[in-house]
Amino acid sequence: MKAKEIREFSIDELKQKEKDLREEYFNLKFQLATNQLPNTAKIKQVRKDISRIKTVLRQKEVEGSVMTS
Repeated sequence: MKAKEIREFSIDELKQKEKDLREEYFNLKFQLATNQLPNTAKIKQVRKDISRIKTVLRQKEVEGSVMTS
């Protein structure tokens, strides 16, 4: 998922997407621990997507606080 795509989501959608990705990350880590994960690169991709979402969420929070000040 690209940052450009993420910026188009609303704050509520971003929070839901982050929650979903965290669940997926947990499941991937569990699969890795039990040797059932065929594609280990997926863990890195999901972790980066979570970071991108958190970054965009923070940017939107800062924009909102600047606009109200």
